[in-house]
Order: sequence, then C-alpha cells, then structure tokens
Amino acid sequence: MAELLKDIYSKEFFNKFLHSFTLVKPDFDSDSFLKKIYNSDWEEKALKERMRHITVVLKDHLSDDFSKNIDVILKSIPVFLENGFKNDNLEFIFYPDFIEVYGIDNYSKSIEAIEIMTQFVSCEFAIRHFILKYEEELIPQMLIWSTHKSHSVRRLSTEGCRPRLPWAIALPNFKKDPSPILPILENLKNDPSEYVRRSVANNLNDISKDHPNTVIQIVKNWKEKNSKVDKLLKHACRTLLKQGNPEVMKLFDFGSIEFIKVDKLKILNSTIKIGDYLEFNFLIKNNNNKTVNIRLEYGIYFQKANGSLTKKVFQISEKEYKPGLQTTVKKRQSFKIITTRKYHLGKHQLAIIVNGNEVQKLNFELIV
Repeated sequence: MAELLKDIYSKEFFNKFLHSFTLVKPDFDSDSFLKKIYNSDWEEKALKERMRHITVVLKDHLSDDFSKNIDVILKSIPVFLENGFKNDNLEFIFYPDFIEVYGIDNYSKSIEAIEIMTQFVSCEFAIRHFILKYEEELIPQMLIWSTHKSHSVRRLSTEGCRPRLPWAIALPNFKKDPSPILPILENLKNDPSEYVRRSVANNLNDISKDHPNTVIQIVKNWKEKNSKVDKLLKHACRTLLKQGNPEVMKLFDFGSIEFIKVDKLKILNSTIKIGDYLEFNFLIKNNNNKTVNIRLEYGIYFQKANGSLTKKVFQISEKEYKPGLQTTVKKRQSFKIITTRKYHLGKHQLAIIVNGNEVQKLNFELIV
C-alpha cells in the first residue's frame, strides 16, 4: 500500500528535527513536545491538520514573544541544513504556518522572516494571508523581491500573488484586477531560473481565467523575443488553448482546419464500468497542399449530479502535418476512481478537437 503524504511526519522526522532544534534551544522540552504531537486523534488528522497541530504544539513549547520565537526558528534553519535536511523539505511547511498564525499582527518581523525562510521552505501559502491584510505595503515589497539574488525569493514574489493558487486561499482583489501584480511578472519573464519562469506562467494562467484579454495582450507584447519566454507564454495560455480561444490559437500558429479531415472515429467499448478504460481511435489527415500545425485534443463530457454534462479537455499532440499526411490515433481514458473527480452513471460524450474546434462527437455509457 502506498504511503500517505501525511506520513512524512514520521517518528524518524521528529527525532531528527528535535536533535537539530535543541542544538539551538537546549531548554526545549522534547519529551513534552512529542507527547503533545501524538495526541489521541493524531492518526486521523490529514496533512494540513497535522501541519497546524505541529505549529500549535511548537508554539506551546516556546515563549509568548513572537519576535524571540521567530529568531530561534530562523537560527535553526542552518543547523538543519548542516545536519542532513535539504531546502524545500515539505515537512517544514509548519514553519511558514507558524508565521502565518502567530505573526500576522507583526508585519515587519514576519516579512523579514519570510524573506529568509522561503529560501529554506516555500512561504507561498503564508504570504497570501499577509497580502489580504497588508496589500498596499506588501505588493511594493514583492516587486523588490522580484529582483532578489535568491531564486526562491524571486519565485515567492510571483507564486505568492497568484490569484488562484491551488490549495491556497484565493486573492479576490487580484481576481478582479490583476494590474498590481503585472510589474512583478514583467520583471521575471526573463528570469534565469526555469523554476521562476514557470511560476510566472502559472500566474498568467490564473489571470487568464478572469481576464483573458489581459493575457492575450501580454502574449502579443512578449512573444518571439526569445525561446524561453515563448515557452513560458505557451504554458501560460494552456487554459485558453484548451478553451479553443481563436485569437490564442492564431498566436501560436494553430490556424484553419478547413482541409483537415477526421474520419472513422470509433469507441471500442461504448459501455464501460467505473474502474475501466474508454478506448477509442480515429484517422486524421492533412488534405492541404502545405504543412500545417495541428493541436489535437479530445474532450470528455462528464455526467454531473444534476444530469447535465461538463467538458474536460485532454491533449493528444501538437505537431506539424505535412501535405497528405494521414495518422491513426489510438487513445484510452481512465475511469478509475480518483479523489479529484466524482463519477456519475449514465450518458457521457467523447469529442475530438482540432485546433480548438470540435469535429466529431460520440456518446458512451458509464455503468457500475
């Protein structure tokens, strides 16, 4: 059986953590700390619940002075690195959480600590609570961070202000108006770190969901300056491409499908059970007299609880098709149970999509 993510908080981790932490704070009561960590409902706690629980227990074993506590925490980081821990250890997400919970009313000390700490463990979730409370002060600070020598701090300046960062609280002001964060993205579009540039792309993808025209204009302004920026922009437009936005399709050279022929679409098992695969194939041919770029996708119209259908798009390929080129495409789509989707029985549909245009569609049935 695969290990659960929450089990990163093992006894081995806590023993190693306490060995290093007590080198910085010798009077720390390790026995009491462990006893309170492993309370009666520890086993039932999910990952984020365990994180918050560790945060609270750690505070219970420190002082009532946030500034003194954060100084101890920051001093522990180089000791952890000297004793075998690495940067970006997911286990240490309770460190940024400590700042979020206990430092929200101490802006100066918390922001100073976040700048240091994010170089050890990302503070992208914690910083958002400070943005919500101190937006006018913090956005200029994040613009400064976008020129920081550390790529981790530069990434925080863009990842932290994403309007729709997954698994985090949204930033409603930036969903309404992303203009305050655009100078940060402008600073980072040519960043030497792909880690940072990918964050810029993800931020733009978030923005595209509420302000597609803003992102389209940025693509027009940034495109064809260099290959790294072009790659960033392509990733930034993934939602708009999946939506088949005509202007974005043209910007990335996916043009007319007048001479593109999709034929012989066949679902091999038009009735499938939950847990099985939908299998299908079809032919695609370029009947044009010139080479064309084709973005080939398929859409699954999933049944919803109310009986309506909702589409999710899956990419097959992006490539050049020379004149007369014909290809047989074979695909299958899993209907295994996953935590991110609830399946509903009944009618579903499969659609083939070429350069954002649905060209063929067939029904199939999902049963138990």
